[in-house]
Amino acid sequence: MKLLHAEFLIAKQLRHSVFKNKAIFIITLFIGILLLYAAFSGWDNYKNQNETSEKYQHESREDWLKNPDKNPHRMAHYGNFAFRKSTSLSVFEFGMEPFFGNAIFLEAHKQNTANFSEAGFSSSMLRFGEISIAMVLQVLLPLLIFFLGFNSISYERENGTLKILLTQGINWKQLLFGKILGVASVIMLLFVPTILILVTIWLFLQNFSVTADDMIKMVLFILFHFIYLIFFCAIAVLVSAVSKTSKNALVLLIGIWLIFTIVLPRTTQAVGAYIYESPSKIQFNSDIEKDILKEGDSHNPNDPHYKAIKDSLLRTYKVDSVQKLPFNYSGYIMTEGEKISSKIYNEHLKELLKIYSKQNSFSKAVSFLNPYIAMKNLSMGLSNTDYESYIDFQKQAEDYRYKMAQKMNGLQIKYISNKKMPGKPSIIGKEHWSDLEEFHYETKGIGTVLKNEIVSVISIILWIMLLLILIKIAAKKLKAI
Repeated sequence: MKLLHAEFLIAKQLRHSVFKNKAIFIITLFIGILLLYAAFSGWDNYKNQNETSEKYQHESREDWLKNPDKNPHRMAHYGNFAFRKSTSLSVFEFGMEPFFGNAIFLEAHKQNTANFSEAGFSSSMLRFGEISIAMVLQVLLPLLIFFLGFNSISYERENGTLKILLTQGINWKQLLFGKILGVASVIMLLFVPTILILVTIWLFLQNFSVTADDMIKMVLFILFHFIYLIFFCAIAVLVSAVSKTSKNALVLLIGIWLIFTIVLPRTTQAVGAYIYESPSKIQFNSDIEKDILKEGDSHNPNDPHYKAIKDSLLRTYKVDSVQKLPFNYSGYIMTEGEKISSKIYNEHLKELLKIYSKQNSFSKAVSFLNPYIAMKNLSMGLSNTDYESYIDFQKQAEDYRYKMAQKMNGLQIKYISNKKMPGKPSIIGKEHWSDLEEFHYETKGIGTVLKNEIVSVISIILWIMLLLILIKIAAKKLKAI
């Protein structure tokens, strides 16, 4: 108990001395205001995006159902839209959401990418990032921690009080943990209210009805951000302890902050993209088109591949023309064409995603050198605003698109006659359009998130273990002078 009492006294003394500095008080107040702004901005962004998505998803569905009687193949080309709604945690972590589209146009024989991203309608300033709660917690609070802790021990050494403290029965272990606790207590004055606001908003957005999956995500979001901030508190105090002067400690800590939050993240992205170069969008689409043409053109009646299918059907049903087949031949061919083109697209997409996965794995590997990257990746994963969430949305939309196209082809096979009757169009009743269910995007569960971000979790744990080891070593090796 005496040990803990000494550490609490050291922490209390540091906390009181911090707020005697008006500059620190102003900076802390400014960051507090930024956190409030970030909460409001996230709330407003979430509300606007989801209201817009819901509105246009509903309109798209209504437009689909209001189509008159027509040929099912025309309906397949008429298409539909898939919209991605934001999750409640995206209020606090925007992640890659502003740069990825949230709507995909779905049509037969063609796979489209997501469009209508916020970045597409914004200025180049968006590249510098938006002010979110996660950004303040991950970037600005560590900088504030460094300003709070850079002279926590070095100043004691400079004015001679460090030697007095150590001769009065305080050991280095108590001093280090006491100073870390002191810096952390100041940061908690910002962190705890932020978390209370965060949880309140989060509960309100979900009408105070949350699933176990969402609850685990929220708890992990708070826990890992807490650990992350304590980590920087320890870094600040350790650097101050090994520095001869406060000036040297401040310069070193600012250098660490720049490397962690600016230099390494930008560098790893560029290096990963350079090592694992991906094809351009034009090249990607061109390669798909070439492979589809090799398999055959379903719209060309004389294409060798589809001519062979026709001949096989005629032999099987023992008829001499497609008009005598017991089902709609055109719909059957369109079904085959959709199956082939989708398979080819998915094969190319799989190869492209392998390249992107290598790029991302390079960045994730660097998290062992940079806790900021680990925390950022984990935070985006928990809020479903990461790259994997975007790809998951693309895949769900593609599955729905394929289902839509084949549903319409199936209706054509079943209800449209091969024989064209003069004055009688080849159409079916509009009541069939409701046979296709509305698109709903399902977010990744906590198990999938942790599996995707296991490297980030391990990295953060290893960093904490390393710091504890360094504190233990420092407690034995540090000198008062």
